[in-house]
Amino acid sequence: MLEGFSVFVLVLLALAVITLFKSITTVPQGFEYTVERFGRYIKTLGPGLGIILPFIDRVGSKMNMMEQVLEVPSQEVITKDNAMVQVDGVAFFQVLDAAKATYEVNRLENAILNITMTNIRTVMGSMDLDSLLSQRDDINHAILGVVDQATSPWGVKMTRIDIKDINPPRDLVDSMARQMKAERDKRAAILEAQGARESAILKAEGEKQAIMLDAEGRREAAFRDAEARERAAEAEANATRMVSVAIAEGDVQAVNYFVANNYITALESIAKSPNQKLLMLPVEASSVIGSIAGVAEIAKEAFGEGGGGAQRSGSAQRGASVPKVKQ
Repeated sequence: MLEGFSVFVLVLLALAVITLFKSITTVPQGFEYTVERFGRYIKTLGPGLGIILPFIDRVGSKMNMMEQVLEVPSQEVITKDNAMVQVDGVAFFQVLDAAKATYEVNRLENAILNITMTNIRTVMGSMDLDSLLSQRDDINHAILGVVDQATSPWGVKMTRIDIKDINPPRDLVDSMARQMKAERDKRAAILEAQGARESAILKAEGEKQAIMLDAEGRREAAFRDAEARERAAEAEANATRMVSVAIAEGDVQAVNYFVANNYITALESIAKSPNQKLLMLPVEASSVIGSIAGVAEIAKEAFGEGGGGAQRSGSAQRGASVPKVKQ
């Protein structure tokens, strides 16, 4: 009987130890455990030491509460302009409610993956290829908003969704390269034409300014030439008027001076001619000498001594005879 009692005590002690171990649960940092009693959720155990009722309560799921990354496999997407592209990405999510993530959805990661892939096709399929390649940030934000709203009832927060690669077909890439080259050639031609246009405009404006300045110079020169001719004409008119007055007063020496001066000027012009080697003077020497004598008399009258000169001039005027023209 003693041996049977000892065995019973040992069994009770073993059951007590097992019960003690069953009632204590240690939850690591970054995880949360759901507790079920007879298959029904009752509470969630946070990180640290947790107590449950052995053989009645049990741990339902061990949920990772840290931010997790999910690889989105490559898939084909047909764009709005019927271009086929290969797209893959990566999604980041974090479980905020362990109970909802456990009991609101079956196979949480698979559900997130499928809803992400579906919305990638939906969002990218509504855009043309050019927008798809140039607006990747807008695509990421659009997909993130839709997926986060869909997973919110599951106690999950989608923190980030990024499209990693967008791979169009090879022939489409070649076509895009040719299009880009043509666009750049077009821009280069436009810039070259604009440069030539601006150069022509500047050149025309320069020529215009040069013509205007030349015209202003010729105009000023013409004004000055006209003024010089005007003054020469005035001087000649004054000289002619003075001679006319002298003639009207009966001064024959003034006439002789005027004729001799023009005569000598004409002879000087003939003598300076490069083709003139021999000069014939079919004129009377006495006439030239008489004219020169008249010039001398005028000089004497102009620069002579006081009244004597005036007397001689008066006697010369009285002695001179003006030929009369026969009617």
